[in-house]
Amino acid sequence: MAGTRSGSTRQKEPLTLGIEKLSHEGRGISRHEGKVVFVEGALPGEMVRARVLRNKGAYSDATVLEVLEASTNRTSPPCAHYSACGGCSLQHLESTSQSEFKDEMLHERLAHVAPGISYEHLPVLSDATVSYRRKARLGARYVSGKGKVLIGFREKHSNFITDMDSCAVLVEQVSGLLPALRGLASGLDARDSIPQIEVAVGDKHPEAASLALIIRHLRMLSSSDLQQLRSFEEQHGLDIYLQPKGPESVHRLKEDSRPERLYYRLEDYGLTLAFHPLDFTQVNAGINRKMIKQALSLLDPGPQDRVLDLFCGLGNFTLPIATRAGFVTGVEGIDAMVKRGEENAAANNLVNVDFHCADLASDYSRHTWLKDGYNKVLLDPPRSGALEIIPALLDIRPQTMVYVSCNPATLARDAEHLVRDGYTLVSAGAMDMFPHTSHVEAMALFIDGRLQKHKS
Repeated sequence: MAGTRSGSTRQKEPLTLGIEKLSHEGRGISRHEGKVVFVEGALPGEMVRARVLRNKGAYSDATVLEVLEASTNRTSPPCAHYSACGGCSLQHLESTSQSEFKDEMLHERLAHVAPGISYEHLPVLSDATVSYRRKARLGARYVSGKGKVLIGFREKHSNFITDMDSCAVLVEQVSGLLPALRGLASGLDARDSIPQIEVAVGDKHPEAASLALIIRHLRMLSSSDLQQLRSFEEQHGLDIYLQPKGPESVHRLKEDSRPERLYYRLEDYGLTLAFHPLDFTQVNAGINRKMIKQALSLLDPGPQDRVLDLFCGLGNFTLPIATRAGFVTGVEGIDAMVKRGEENAAANNLVNVDFHCADLASDYSRHTWLKDGYNKVLLDPPRSGALEIIPALLDIRPQTMVYVSCNPATLARDAEHLVRDGYTLVSAGAMDMFPHTSHVEAMALFIDGRLQKHKS
């Protein structure tokens, strides 16, 4: 059941609203008595009846009760739990229109900080819109009144867990397992002390299962619980990890000589990358492959190039670049991921690559890797962007930079700094990494403007 936040008030009578456009969060925008109303579940051009959830000083939040006049872009959600589940927010919008919305949002951001700049609009990268999600953190909660553990994403406007037996966006291997997983959790002695279950999926590999479950438990598991988990693991051909405390406590239930790894293939480059189930990896394998291909096309590395890959993680871009470039240096702030990059380079027999651990949001001037003379850079920062490292990039002045972003707002902010300091924004485009959500990923190509002038 949806609830209200402390201090907020809810409109007693539903409002009839005309929807003008979508907000950056994917909600319909309307106006009522001079006040902006953000309407969840509404689309541009629609007339809806909506219930106000929260009244703020400058705006109100509302949700659709009834669509009186529907947009031609409205569609039936692919998931039976969409109306309650908070995991997705745009399943009511047709998939092509979702991609167009995300593309418009990116270019609107760029136009705002760099008005009048002309650049190529890359086609939106899209792939499967259902059964795409390989990683997720699912909430778990034992509900005594129902006599079972609920496992899923949180409900809209609530901390309750959605009562779901399937999920349209999780890969089928995970979605199809939800009823059995719920049955397992409900039968455990510790069923009331399991707050979450994380899932991670890799490709088939001779040395590992392709699915890992990380079960967080707040009290010690009984011998009966451990036996049930072992039986479930064996029956479904997966690996179970237990987490009694923080992330450092995670360990595999089954003690054997296999490394604690999953694997994914990048066939275009003949690479297999290993990762721990808790490691950051892209949730959408199809988009990840297309994203890497586009990044390398824009970067165009060759045997003569020295490439710097910032925020490199476990080498998702670094290693494919190394199959083309003369030399690649990957830099990452998490030491465990640096070790994973080195592990993956060695396993794939790549000797023209090295990795360094460095906090790219702090003082990096002492690091020797900055002085190695790079002519091309790829950076894939977190949502906060790459503002702190830009001065160093301007110092080394690479000819080409490819910026992979998970936040158009910080990409636009950083683009403004690069353009102001002589770089040309050549092209940019959105990537639909998370279909049915308002989340936008993007990629942009920058070239040293002085180099362009010299060529002309």
